[in-house]
Amino acid sequence: MSWKTSLFFSTLLLLVAVPVTVGPAQEYLPDLDFQHPAIQYYDSALYDAVTQLAEELESGDIELAASEDDTGYLVSILEELDINIDSQALVFSKTSFQAPKIAPDNPRAIFFNDDVAVAYVRGSEEIEIASIDPSLGPIFYTANINKVDKEGFERHEICLTCHLGPATSGVPGLFVGSVFPGPTGSPSPVDAIITDHRTAFADRWGGWYVNASSGQQKDRSNAIAPNPAQPLVLDEFVERNLTHLFGKVNTNGYLSPVSDIVGLMTFEHQTQMVNYITRVGWEERIAEYEGERDQMQQLQIDTDIDALVSYMLFAGEVPLKEPVVGVSSFTETFPKRGIRDSRGRSLRDFDLETRLFRYPLSYMIYSESFNALPERVKGEIYLRLFDVLSGGDRSERFLHLSASDRRSILEILRETKAGLPDYFRVRAN
Repeated sequence: MSWKTSLFFSTLLLLVAVPVTVGPAQEYLPDLDFQHPAIQYYDSALYDAVTQLAEELESGDIELAASEDDTGYLVSILEELDINIDSQALVFSKTSFQAPKIAPDNPRAIFFNDDVAVAYVRGSEEIEIASIDPSLGPIFYTANINKVDKEGFERHEICLTCHLGPATSGVPGLFVGSVFPGPTGSPSPVDAIITDHRTAFADRWGGWYVNASSGQQKDRSNAIAPNPAQPLVLDEFVERNLTHLFGKVNTNGYLSPVSDIVGLMTFEHQTQMVNYITRVGWEERIAEYEGERDQMQQLQIDTDIDALVSYMLFAGEVPLKEPVVGVSSFTETFPKRGIRDSRGRSLRDFDLETRLFRYPLSYMIYSESFNALPERVKGEIYLRLFDVLSGGDRSERFLHLSASDRRSILEILRETKAGLPDYFRVRAN
């Protein structure tokens, strides 16, 4: 085993040697067996975007173009994977297997779209990739940015050491972590948490650079804990409404000069959505393989479907106290990727005044992972969604959805979501 794989391997946002805890709104879920005959995580055929790219490279159907700078084929890889550079978010905590190369003055860059996330460290030839297979969930790879045209992408088994557990809903998954970083970027071994749209701003983005205008909403970003005797006390004089990184990071060698808040907030939501979808898909496939399912097994599946639907509808989302304004083109380019109804509306439209999205139903309902869910599970999800959106379920957790919200989401789905059950055509209450 090489020195790289002998470490706790991280492909994305791993807190190496740091115990992470789920956030206050997240559930602890037991790990599912990735070796189960219904899953066979390492033996099943792969249909993720990186596998497809590797096949096209090998067949000669496409060729990558190398940049003249030290980023090698990175830009070309992102282009082939259809990942916009404006999705860049910068994390400076040493929370990757490339920790020796990461520091506050040399953060790791994360780029993403709905299906793939790519991590790059300036000065390193190795990139880390998580590519979502529709049935198996995230598949983890590395590649040499200077030799990928010849060497391709390498899949790693050791990733599940950290990418399968409480932080990922008990399946191979992704997560955004928030830590208390010291002066070199090394995280404190305590109070490291997983964050998403349900996490209070005050607890988010420790170890990250965040460029934004967000008023007086305090968070952990852009700061270190300067005193080793007080590892959980961040520098209180650090400006957190940064619209640029001048004076903090020399951005030469990065593909973008900023770390945009809107992109990071979107990625936070997406990571846990991927985990929920992967989990219910695995649970149902295991139950179907085993035949008769016991009462407890079915109860767990139903409970996890309910949790997925709540998350999809942004139940528990922490309201924005002040508007949030990003600093890159992500706020414009991300919505343009959306399917729009006849009135020009999309689930990818941002709000950013009081919440993240204007129409609070996850855009991941269009993902290949959602489409690939077993029919029984997908049918139950649709039933629950319709119950809420049609006004049947007016329970407290969905009070954030106004009558206008529910009606708009239903109308958008009717025109844009393929395979929607016929009962969605019924007029909402």
